Amino acid sequence: MSDVKSARPLSPHLSIYRFRPTMAMSIIHRITGSALYVGTLLLVWWLVAAASGPDAFATASAFFGSIIGQLILFGYSWALIHHMFGGIRHFIWDTGQAISKETSTKLAMATIIGSLAVTVILWLGILIFG
Repeated sequence: MSDVKSARPLSPHLSIYRFRPTMAMSIIHRITGSALYVGTLLLVWWLVAAASGPDAFATASAFFGSIIGQLILFGYSWALIHHMFGGIRHFIWDTGQAISKETSTKLAMATIIGSLAVTVILWLGILIFG
């Protein structure tokens, strides 16, 4: 075995890749998937509090009604919607459609724009209609 180290990297190095929207969506899809675990734990807390009685439910409701709670709920709803749109994008790819570089980039951009738009519309609806 030689003690001489090769000048070549062992695997493709990040510096040879050009950052693309599809790469960003892949990373964000993983992040939102992880965030959904935390958000689901908060949902379980709210449901358990509702089943535990008025005092526990009032505590959970006060938290979710606070500014920080509302920001968490907004982020959770965006993560859920974005993750769903990412899943739809992958389903489209699984059918063999929209896999060219140009089309997949457009679909990646549509995923982020669509998820933000739907989240804002959802929250405007909540604010307007209560």
